[in-house]
Amino acid sequence: MSDIELQRIPGGTVTLHDARRRVQRTVVLDDYEIGVFPVTEEQFAEVLPFPSQHPRRPASGVSWQRAVRFCNAASEWEGWDPVYRFDGEEVFWDVTADGYRLPTEAEWEYACRAGSTGPHYAPLADAAWTAADGVSTPQPVGAKLPNLHGLFDTLGNVWEWCWDLLDPARYADYRVFRGGGFADDAWSVRASVRRGSLPRAEHEDVGLRVARGAFETPGEAQGWSARADDERAVVDGVVPFGWTPLSRGPR
Repeated sequence: MSDIELQRIPGGTVTLHDARRRVQRTVVLDDYEIGVFPVTEEQFAEVLPFPSQHPRRPASGVSWQRAVRFCNAASEWEGWDPVYRFDGEEVFWDVTADGYRLPTEAEWEYACRAGSTGPHYAPLADAAWTAADGVSTPQPVGAKLPNLHGLFDTLGNVWEWCWDLLDPARYADYRVFRGGGFADDAWSVRASVRRGSLPRAEHEDVGLRVARGAFETPGEAQGWSARADDERAVVDGVVPFGWTPLSRGPR
């Protein structure tokens, strides 16, 4: 498989904002690694069936379910322990495994900001492919300015799936994606904007960036907690209709 270049990110803290729910929380992160670029069409096609007409473009039209399966397949290719276990539609994260995985929301935002406190780590036109560029497809990775961690395309080009649930009380199984896409305006292409979709949904402007890092406590890591997901799913003592607990850790 074509090398996935990773950057080590030193631990620190990041404050996450949920504008709709009007809540914020501060997360303490341990060191981890994250992709310098989004996963490209070429890299995706080397381990899973996927069209690769433009090898250096970020893989897009990738569902969350295919993204986590890519992570496992790429881990096995490299000889690392797969992170995810599947039971039908349910997906479980073994946080003690050392393979490729999707970043948590907290990891993603911390890596994207690279110490910046504003919505962008550089002038948006220099950092991100957006609607202002007038492009109609994702663009080859690495053509805009990197952030201070040396990461490219965290803003614009394609949104990137994260592990976390968006809002289980309102959107059940929706998973988060971050960063904005090539067709989005400046309001959407910001470090703090969070959107999401169903795990099997495919969108032309949504791809992925992988992370690595193993942790000791089952069921929680890097700002994510299976217990917190279950608690957030309950509103006035009632679990929403259709809720499936996809996020729990190993049984």
